[in-house]
Amino acid sequence: MRSVEELLKTQGVEFLVNTTERESYEMFFVHKKLETVRATCTTERTVTIYREHDNKKGNYTFKVFASDTEESILQKIKLAKEQCLLIDNENFALPAAETFDREIPSSLTSLPPREMGEKIANACFAADCYENGSINALEVFLYRDHITVKNSNGLHKTEHKCRAMVEAIPTWNENGDSVELYEAYHFTEWDEAAIIAEIDGKMKEVRDRYHAKKPQTEITAPVLLRAAELNELFDAISDDLNYAAVYNRSNCYQKGQNLQSGDGDQITLTRKGEIKGSRFSALFDQDGVTLKDTPVIEKGVVTSYHGANRFAQYLKEEVTGLLPCIEVEAGTLTEEEIEGAPYFECVSLSGLQGDLYSDYIGGEIRLAYYFDGEKKIPVTGVSISGKLSEALASIRLSQKRKLSGSYFGPEKAMLKGLKIF
Repeated sequence: MRSVEELLKTQGVEFLVNTTERESYEMFFVHKKLETVRATCTTERTVTIYREHDNKKGNYTFKVFASDTEESILQKIKLAKEQCLLIDNENFALPAAETFDREIPSSLTSLPPREMGEKIANACFAADCYENGSINALEVFLYRDHITVKNSNGLHKTEHKCRAMVEAIPTWNENGDSVELYEAYHFTEWDEAAIIAEIDGKMKEVRDRYHAKKPQTEITAPVLLRAAELNELFDAISDDLNYAAVYNRSNCYQKGQNLQSGDGDQITLTRKGEIKGSRFSALFDQDGVTLKDTPVIEKGVVTSYHGANRFAQYLKEEVTGLLPCIEVEAGTLTEEEIEGAPYFECVSLSGLQGDLYSDYIGGEIRLAYYFDGEKKIPVTGVSISGKLSEALASIRLSQKRKLSGSYFGPEKAMLKGLKIF
């Protein structure tokens, strides 16, 4: 049977083929007993056809399965060619020929999957040391991905990368009642201390969720956000500077605009392809564009846009590729400053709501700590709300930085002027 690329070439079309081959090793524990081990190997392949017509370019994407025959693939290609005639995008060129085959380094490959999985599980269970707490269920997943992009211009790139995920159910039982949390922790480097600290943090969080109460009086204090919420906030701000948003005139911020008018720490943010330890790291995007790190905000001022090949061409901007990671420079806020006065630290939210267009920031609190100047009190059942522009103007960023998802930046940020209700 001929390959997908060979079949595409017989039809004389422009094309893009994305293939992900994934090897996984999975371990399932109930309490601390290993119940199931599973190893899988899967392949996902999508094909995008491009066709010029009436000075426009249409595109259509379909999946190719292992069960497909030459005839069924050819039928999909012919249908895609017809569907392209219904799409009227401005014309653009696919990325030019470039070839490489590279590895994104990871210490997870230092041992066979079974041994590494056991070490990860043991690190998680090392944090299961609380009298009223337990990890009811634990699942460990090790993945090795081989990602390939090919196009009709001769581009052929492959990257290999490893990652791990831990899914845990920390539970707290006291006085006949119990509270459970769901934890999904992703990483690409073996770091026993970091894994123990992450799971231990969730054990403490489920304990404090059990004891948290809705405050009976109004709280007025600066709000502290942690790295996970800062990831959401800075992702929303920098996504607004994407070429697609600029082209469609849906962006809120403009190049040259100062996002901060107050006396807070000035934000310097770079969109990146790789950040060590982040599962989102990549060498190229889905179009096959080699990623180029791009500073988009420098000292509070928007300096650049970023984005994919197609919209970069429309705007006559440099092609940076779709950059998955965010790095934010450290600020001036110290732990001594934080602990020196009352504050309201958000630990778990239903999701940070940052609406750039209505100038809003807020969220519902599942767990927070209110420090009244003497003791920390676990709080739940409240919300935070305020103006995003005022929050950015006064924001203080911590000196210590942390990795969270696609973000590496200040571990905490202090925002003033938010209402806690």
